[in-house]
Amino acid sequence: MARSKRTIRASEIGTFIYCQRAWWYQRKKIKPINVGELAAGQNFHQLHIKQTRSANLLKTIAWLLVISSVIILSVLVASILK
Repeated sequence: MARSKRTIRASEIGTFIYCQRAWWYQRKKIKPINVGELAAGQNFHQLHIKQTRSANLLKTIAWLLVISSVIILSVLVASILK
């Protein structure tokens, strides 16, 4: 009995681990009936990604401001103590 030499992708493994039935449907090319819910989930995750990136950017800016403030304060204190 010859076996197929089909490449298994990482996304397929993830689908299989999450839900074996979903993996089987995907492999048999059966379209999901909950297309609206899937689209809503994708939109939710895209929004979450944007919010997370914005939060990370703001956190980086905050750290840069803190470091700048410490440097400026150190220079001011050093000039006063001279």
